[in-house]
Amino acid sequence: MDERDTVAILDHVLAPGADDEDPSSVTCAHTEEESARSLKPPFSCLKPVTVEPVIFLSTFSIALQGPLFTQYLWDRISEDVGYNGSKSSECNTSQPVDPLQREVETLTAHWNLYINLAGLSLGLLVVPFLGSWSDKAGRRPLLIIPNLGLALETVVYLVVMYTRLPVGYFLLGRMLSGISGDFNCILASSFAYIADTSDRRSRTIRVAILEACLGLSGMLASIIGGQYINPCWLVLVTRLASALYSYLFVCESVPIDPSVRLFSTCHHKALWKLFSTGGSQSTGSFHKYKLWLYTFCFFVVVGVHSGCRDLYVLFVLSSPLCWGPELIGYGSAALHLSYLSSLLGLKVMTRCLADSWVALVGMLSNIAGLLVFSAANTIALMFTGYGLLLFFAMTTPVIRSKLSKLVDPTEQGALFASIACVESLCSMVGYSVFNSLYPATLHFMKGFPFLLGAIILLLPSGIIWTLECLDGRHERQLNTKRENED
Repeated sequence: MDERDTVAILDHVLAPGADDEDPSSVTCAHTEEESARSLKPPFSCLKPVTVEPVIFLSTFSIALQGPLFTQYLWDRISEDVGYNGSKSSECNTSQPVDPLQREVETLTAHWNLYINLAGLSLGLLVVPFLGSWSDKAGRRPLLIIPNLGLALETVVYLVVMYTRLPVGYFLLGRMLSGISGDFNCILASSFAYIADTSDRRSRTIRVAILEACLGLSGMLASIIGGQYINPCWLVLVTRLASALYSYLFVCESVPIDPSVRLFSTCHHKALWKLFSTGGSQSTGSFHKYKLWLYTFCFFVVVGVHSGCRDLYVLFVLSSPLCWGPELIGYGSAALHLSYLSSLLGLKVMTRCLADSWVALVGMLSNIAGLLVFSAANTIALMFTGYGLLLFFAMTTPVIRSKLSKLVDPTEQGALFASIACVESLCSMVGYSVFNSLYPATLHFMKGFPFLLGAIILLLPSGIIWTLECLDGRHERQLNTKRENED
């Protein structure tokens, strides 16, 4: 196994007609006319752009709504318990924290947990069916249906905000989104689409571009934020636009089987077969263990990211920082800018480092940023932490690429369905652990969840380093064997 494969991938430039014989090449025409009519969207394909606008618009809506939703919960719960959150005299002083403020922080963290769990738990049940079903039913439905579910979620949120209903009604919106697959289903179908329409050499750069779209859209959403109700209308429009674009412009990437059933045990059997045997390309038990270990690393890394994401806003809302919407927007923009800097770092570092070492650099960046956040009590320290997260997003695209290359092209749908399940599960675990831990540790260390996240990330770092050493030793043994044979 060539551990420096990302260098060739990043240097590869797709040329017209470069892969004319590749059956996964992006095209609106298929060999059978009947199949072509069913796969072609109403308008012509937009090459080389495919699902990138879908990811951009969907992530934009998620990044715009997240901080607004947390701020609304904070203000609404403050009003219910009688806490005057606008008092700035409590910030940047050595006086004890107001008990009402601590109660608001605790209730906000708990409601964030309950509402997110409502959507994530349903998504965990739905995504395996939808992901594996898309192998035969097509990718386009999984780009349209979840966006419509997210739009319904926003409608419910707007109704709750305008009518001043109890915050418990937000659960209904999250459940509607979870039943339709939620944002994780959009991610899974988009990455599966890229796997369908790219060869092994170009896949990593396409995956990295998708991850950069995540950061760029999140940065834009953070800058244009504001008070929670008016931007929610923009969230609704964006989600509807993403679904409309998928219907009008995205070509289908897999042949459609009209006889495929959504509710069938064969979808779960495909996932079980992949991870129980290591896939069609398995060369032994070590290959299967690598698939499991890289999946576990992905679980831990994304779990820490998900768990800390909501806490960034909650952490700076209260004393001693007491940030307003403007500073929260700038901080979130700095965080999402890391996706673009990570893309640049990935391209530069892979010229002199193997894939696994690039992933470890990203992990080190993440750990350093979380350690600074754990002790941050000034604006300067917070933005120092954001600066140290410069390359934190380099880890996940490398892991996705390694997982994709461990399985056969015919197993990409099952793989990304399993990754979608992992993302749903790790988001649920991350939300549960960190949103429960934050109020429980306020009395002795407000930034303890960030410190714990940094410590947890040492585990996948050690696994990736160990696998790199084992692969290097295996490669040296193969080279020695070839030399002896010669």
